[in-house]
Amino acid sequence: MILSRRRFLHQSVLASASLLAAPAVLRQGAFAADDPVLVGSLHDQSGALAASGVPMVYALNLAIDEINAAGGLLGRPLKVIHYDTQSNIQMYSQYAQQLALKDKVAVVHGGITSASREAVRPTFDRFKVLYFYNVLYEGGVCDRNTFCTGTTPAQTVEKLVPFAMGKSGKKAYIIAADYNYGQITAKWMTKYVKDNGGDVLSIDFFPLDVTNFGPTISKIQAAKPDLVLSALVGGNHTAFYRQWTSAGMKGQIPIASTTFGLVNEPSTLDAAESENILGAYGYFEELDTPASKSFVEKIKKAHPDTPYISELAAATYEGVYLWAEGVKKAGSLDRMAVIEALESGLSYEGPSGKVTLDKATHHTTRNAFLAEVKSTKWSVLESYPDVLPADTASVCDLVKNPRDVKQYVINL
Repeated sequence: MILSRRRFLHQSVLASASLLAAPAVLRQGAFAADDPVLVGSLHDQSGALAASGVPMVYALNLAIDEINAAGGLLGRPLKVIHYDTQSNIQMYSQYAQQLALKDKVAVVHGGITSASREAVRPTFDRFKVLYFYNVLYEGGVCDRNTFCTGTTPAQTVEKLVPFAMGKSGKKAYIIAADYNYGQITAKWMTKYVKDNGGDVLSIDFFPLDVTNFGPTISKIQAAKPDLVLSALVGGNHTAFYRQWTSAGMKGQIPIASTTFGLVNEPSTLDAAESENILGAYGYFEELDTPASKSFVEKIKKAHPDTPYISELAAATYEGVYLWAEGVKKAGSLDRMAVIEALESGLSYEGPSGKVTLDKATHHTTRNAFLAEVKSTKWSVLESYPDVLPADTASVCDLVKNPRDVKQYVINL
């Protein structure tokens, strides 16, 4: 009787404890469901690259606000943790670790230069934080934890170079930024010039802080090319176009660029300095489609100071929505479940048109557009639907090699 009573009392205590704990567990579950899903943002909102980074932040915020207005994800709201990386690679490294270890975000969208991407990508690989790089770049990144939504040379440079040569001639002079984007893009330019029966007379590289292009302009004048191909980057390099016009070269030798216009150069330069420059991107603000017009209107209504909405902003907006579609399909925030959902051929109809994730490369099949500056605006001349990231596909196959985590320099 004593043992039975003790057993009964013991079991009653356990049962009572369980009953008392149950409401707390239920409340905890309800509270967790209401906790926001944290989204990391690493963008240059100050410093030399702020003109690129700020519109990307606007686009990211717009996508997040729209998703929240539609009910969030998995019944939870989204909350952005923004860090201003100040156009400083050290800040990228510092804030990447903070997002991964302290903030414990579900995903990070960010990076502008390839150097910034490569500064943070190993951190997110190591700590298993999903990463989206929403910027046009030189191609070759092969990493199952990383998704690259911007265009690569096979999608834009491959269109731009032969078009420009067809208008101007077969002798090209290349000028480019002196880091991996400029160096590798110059190789692609060289390939496409030669593939189309042309010759590259010279290639000049410039650090990002260079503002004096007088000696180079003299070299170009002496070389007498039919065409200048530019992969110059950032506000300092905008000086080239002013000095080119001041030297009396405008109208004598045409320019085609893989970067001109990303920070509103057609409007910030005098009309005479930007007129007739050719460019090719995955998006132009001037696209005459309902989706593009709505996207531009929403950003400029919220931020009237936005100078220009380029591929950088459009790809960021589309990148957020692609990630959200992956979460919905996975029914979970689990990183591998989301990756597998993203690898299922997910598409999103965004301001640039249909964007589809490629399983083998984690890049996008997307539209490309070729345009020419006319009276400080881009005039879209050609559209190329559903262009594959063929350059990266030639070196990257994450289906066969899912543990790959490197950036390949593609042999040309």
